[in-house]
Amino acid sequence: MEGDVMDKVEATAKVRDFDPISGSIPATKVEITVSCRNLLDRDTFSKSDPLVVLYTQGVESKQWREFGRTEVIDNTLNPDFVRKYILDYFFEEKQNLRFDVYDIDSKSPDLAKHPTEFNDFLGQVYCTLGEIVGSPASRLEKPLGGIPGKKCGTIILSAEELGNCRDYATMQFCANKLDKKDFFGKSDPFMVFYRSNEDGTFTICHKTEVVKNTLNPVWQPFSIPVRALCNGDYSRTIKVEVYDWDRDGSHDFIGEFTTSYKDLCRGYSQLNVYEVVNAKKKIKKKRYVNSGTVSLLSFNVESEHTFLDYIKGGTQIHFTVAIDFTASNGNPSQSTSLHYMNPYQMNAYAMALKAVGEIIQDYDSDKMFPALGFGAKLPPDGRVSHEFPLNGNVENPYCTGIPGILEAYHQSLKTVQLYGPTNFAPVVNHVARYAAAVQDGSQYFVLLIITDGVISDMAQTKEAIVNAAKLPMSIIIVGVGQAEFDAMVELDGDDIRISSRGKLAERDIVQFVPFRDYMDRTGNHVLSMARLAKDVLAEIPDQLISYMKSRAIKPNSAPPPPYSPGPPKTELCVGLGLSKD
Repeated sequence: MEGDVMDKVEATAKVRDFDPISGSIPATKVEITVSCRNLLDRDTFSKSDPLVVLYTQGVESKQWREFGRTEVIDNTLNPDFVRKYILDYFFEEKQNLRFDVYDIDSKSPDLAKHPTEFNDFLGQVYCTLGEIVGSPASRLEKPLGGIPGKKCGTIILSAEELGNCRDYATMQFCANKLDKKDFFGKSDPFMVFYRSNEDGTFTICHKTEVVKNTLNPVWQPFSIPVRALCNGDYSRTIKVEVYDWDRDGSHDFIGEFTTSYKDLCRGYSQLNVYEVVNAKKKIKKKRYVNSGTVSLLSFNVESEHTFLDYIKGGTQIHFTVAIDFTASNGNPSQSTSLHYMNPYQMNAYAMALKAVGEIIQDYDSDKMFPALGFGAKLPPDGRVSHEFPLNGNVENPYCTGIPGILEAYHQSLKTVQLYGPTNFAPVVNHVARYAAAVQDGSQYFVLLIITDGVISDMAQTKEAIVNAAKLPMSIIIVGVGQAEFDAMVELDGDDIRISSRGKLAERDIVQFVPFRDYMDRTGNHVLSMARLAKDVLAEIPDQLISYMKSRAIKPNSAPPPPYSPGPPKTELCVGLGLSKD
């Protein structure tokens, strides 16, 4: 139906309450599915391995920023990507989007730095979110461009408004007597799940792993949001296709069957044994019965808890800041120094601290924050420290609110000598020690490290982060100045999960951003700080939820007990190694 999602969105906007304070209508969440057809083939001995990167454009700055990426699909010129983009849709805003398609030939996470050296550019397209939503059946098909003189194929963008269902379904399947497709072996089967759309088309929503050389596979259990399977319509058809995997991407179709969320909810029973049917085979062979059967082994539904569920349940977020006092920052008395105290405006350290701190402080009841410095010589004996209290009080390193941290930072610049090296591991390990003492979900720790550059203890820091990934803890690193921050990008495990001594981090807990990317060209520091805070804090809710899920911690439904300061503060001093002893 033409403009179906647009109609829904407009109806929703009319029904919802208008917010008189912000003057804007709350966003509708829209899920974008991406497919491509007839892409350029950049590989000599196989087909391209495509990936699509979505960029969104800032309203004020007009700068393009990466929003997210699909998965890489090997050996195909006609990919249907499983990974979706979920965007906030505002009817009243022009939301510019750019989709870039690459053939991935390397594991380099930095496409901007190596677009042609390691990853071949296959084309791009510009559009708006409204253009996708407003297309017939909310399905926009556009030719890819960007390579002069080449036909780059097409990109297909489909939008669907997301329902509010927060349930996750976990299920497991097995198959029996599937068709043999490989000449020298059996089959390498995998399944692809699709949800049906209102216009009769299907949207891919999950792929199982490949089970090698068997006609009787047992696939691993997988979890999927219920809204991805049926978007809240429990009777909506779910189509499942079964394939034999081939290395060159030309997977052999074994057959298909249909089900629904309503049927799957019945769990393990004869009702959830499905005949896998190949329609072409059925027409050709009179005695054809099926190409095997697929059975549901288990089915379980759990409600997904949100960040706000945990905050409402009493989870406190503890904020610690660690500031780089190494000599590479420059003499604080000179205007070229990153620590220079200009009487008319804040330096980059103060701006980054204020931007992040003023948001996080709302989630900490008593607004008392430990503030540390590292890489300086301390009075009176000139010893080098990598975790000294900014307020100079070893017994009580706590500062009152963000103004208190800023005041302690200014005072410490007058008393300590900038030195080195740039070691992160001590502050990571000290906050981690306190996080290790409170793993019941009642508290979560965020460490903000502000630094000017090259890290000196990379191996130790990696080990500290891998250990901290098991704890209720996140780390934000803001890089100030003009240095190369390649090591920081490596610590931010968005593309390649960080590891130490062969051990992978259990979760991605590090978010790195260079401060210079957020400086507003017009000199509007309020805007710069707002953008910085939005980006560096964007991953914290998901990181908190991932910890809670990994430990099966559910939010408290009862109101939290009255907050009691005291013991935790003492424990933190000990945990930080800041006691007199």
